[in-house]
Amino acid sequence: MTARTPFRRLAVAPIALTGVVLAGCVANTPAGGSAGGGIAVTSSSTDCAVGAASAPSGPVTFTVTNSGDQVTEFYLLADDGLRIVGEIENIGPGISRDLVVQAQPGDYFTVCKPGMVGDGIGKTVFTVTGDTVQLPGTLQEQVDAAAANYVAYVKDQVAQLVVGTQDLATAYAAGDVATAQALYPRVRANYERIEPVASSFSDIDPALDAREADVAQGEAWTGWHRIEKDLFPPAAADNGGVTYVALTAAERSSYADRLVADTQALADAVNDPSYTLSIDAISNGAIALLEEVASGKITGEEEIWSHTDLWDFQANLEGARVAYEGVRDIAAGKDPALVATLDQRFAELEATLSRYGNLQSGFASYTDLTPAQVKELADGVNSLSEPLSRLTATLVS
Repeated sequence: MTARTPFRRLAVAPIALTGVVLAGCVANTPAGGSAGGGIAVTSSSTDCAVGAASAPSGPVTFTVTNSGDQVTEFYLLADDGLRIVGEIENIGPGISRDLVVQAQPGDYFTVCKPGMVGDGIGKTVFTVTGDTVQLPGTLQEQVDAAAANYVAYVKDQVAQLVVGTQDLATAYAAGDVATAQALYPRVRANYERIEPVASSFSDIDPALDAREADVAQGEAWTGWHRIEKDLFPPAAADNGGVTYVALTAAERSSYADRLVADTQALADAVNDPSYTLSIDAISNGAIALLEEVASGKITGEEEIWSHTDLWDFQANLEGARVAYEGVRDIAAGKDPALVATLDQRFAELEATLSRYGNLQSGFASYTDLTPAQVKELADGVNSLSEPLSRLTATLVS
């Protein structure tokens, strides 16, 4: 993972309707703009063509036209490619809709999602130039926008998780161990980024993510870690002195089907029209993700069979960063010193972890770390956790 560029943020206007214009603003008219002054975006089944690669800071309108045969979505992502800073959903074939954002200077990504599944297509850098602009709206409106954007991020991660889990389940049930092993830590990243959200559904999270040591006697053990143990079978010495017996084809199929079903239950829960999150829940989620790293990933106890703990560490850290950045501007207005500290500590921990790999090319096995390296990572987690623990109190004060 490379060093991050300075933070870039957008405040999303709570408007995403055809023909809407922000009152009192001057329309952006860069090359490729639509006739109405916005930036034309064409979403097809194979591409996401954006009519301009940049715009000046301030109100920016993307006019998204669906030229394909599936319902599509359009996203504007932060420079990490994860945090959703603007989105417009349910654009039917032949329909055009506008996304209006208040853009701060920096680099972003545009992406379309035909069929509204997977991680999208046509991901392209989009740059905003000029000076910083003031966040629009009242504090409550900013809070509401932060909550809406984070819920959109959660839905996006779960949507990607649904697709990836099906791929993993298919390979695993078919006995394609090599493919399933390669998919296991990559697909789990989508889950680990929003783990506190999953944990809030008390009937779903244990079914998906219970470790063997956490399963009470007599209860069924299902989910990721049951499959992990079968994909990365332990030696007898690491299995209580008992030789591990591989699951049968029928058992693999049963566990794979259950994983898919429970993942879909999570998707149904976060896509319920009544589902929302308060700003304190978002910041507490960031705090909880660092606690997850401290209690399981940094100790090697989470992925005890595959030793892919650093993958989870990275995903937890990314999820915490997304939650924090979503409320950062609000916190900055109340405690700029805390925000400066958090910016620095996030960057330092990310730089330390990047020495061991990344989610694209893979991470070192946890078993390859020396005690000194584990301590260095733990010290970085502790250094970030302390100021992060003060974020919620700052936001709600």
